[in-house]
Amino acid sequence: MNIAVLDDYQDTIRSLACFSKVAGHNVTIWKDHTKDVDALAGRLKDAEVLALIRERTPITAPLLDRLPALRLICQAGVVPHIDLEACTRHGVIVSSNTAGGRPSYATAELTWGLIIAAFRRIPQEMAALKAGRWQAYPIGIGLRGKTLGIFGYGKIGAVVAGYGKAFGMNVIAWGRQTTLDKARADGYQVAASKEAFFEQSDVVSLHLRLIPETRGIVTAADLARMKPTALIVNTSRAGLIAPGALEAALRAGRPGMAAVDVYEDEPVVGGRHPLLAMDNVVSAPHLGYVERDGLEHMFSNIFDEVLAYAAGKPINVVNPDVLEKGAARR
Repeated sequence: MNIAVLDDYQDTIRSLACFSKVAGHNVTIWKDHTKDVDALAGRLKDAEVLALIRERTPITAPLLDRLPALRLICQAGVVPHIDLEACTRHGVIVSSNTAGGRPSYATAELTWGLIIAAFRRIPQEMAALKAGRWQAYPIGIGLRGKTLGIFGYGKIGAVVAGYGKAFGMNVIAWGRQTTLDKARADGYQVAASKEAFFEQSDVVSLHLRLIPETRGIVTAADLARMKPTALIVNTSRAGLIAPGALEAALRAGRPGMAAVDVYEDEPVVGGRHPLLAMDNVVSAPHLGYVERDGLEHMFSNIFDEVLAYAAGKPINVVNPDVLEKGAARR
């Protein structure tokens, strides 16, 4: 089969051990990114299988209309970027393991790295040192005894909370009632209210899924309640924070710092994002889940989905109507 892999920015997929699973197929890997339908239609005109790295490229109805050879889309995780109705209409199977399973330790580790980097101003001091200056910024702040606020005590949030406890921080949680019950069961405090959560936290770390109910859940008023010495960390989704609210809050001095790994429109190229121009922000290019062992696990499952389809027994099908109606392309 003709398999296309999109958005392999770091040219990693061909170097994974699991790549051998598709050795008998014709695999084309695209390292750059485009959302242009004309460009994608040209690239994917012969593709029978499309392997996606999470949500990097939207798969829309206008694109699917122009991909008559496409039979299968494979990926890992949720699929808000794929038009499932259009896929079913065109007879395209979408296979994705959305059950979750283990937490993304890579994302939790990056979160902690960003926290330390921001509080100790490591990126800024590195740049200053390379420019010939020594200890050029105001003195950094330690974490022991500070309060770590976990907004969304799910799988990743729980891991980050454990890191905070290991570093001697006081951990408090906020979010849905079910997650707060889990936080209490794990021995952590729950904030009295959302307002108290933002007021008390020295670090607020966001670990929520972006769904209609959580879009913009962090408001300008929430940010204004944070301490001028506090840090907000977002390794989840940019849309969790109200549009423009973070930039305005940082300019106003509450919170005093931010560490971000996610942006409204990715990838961010040419340095064109307001947060990148702010000296009190540590920025990373969405590296959360992007780690070799994590991609090995992800693509091992993706290639298993490809092989299962090739054997006539597709797995992890998220649009089962395409099978029930017998509409899947052959």
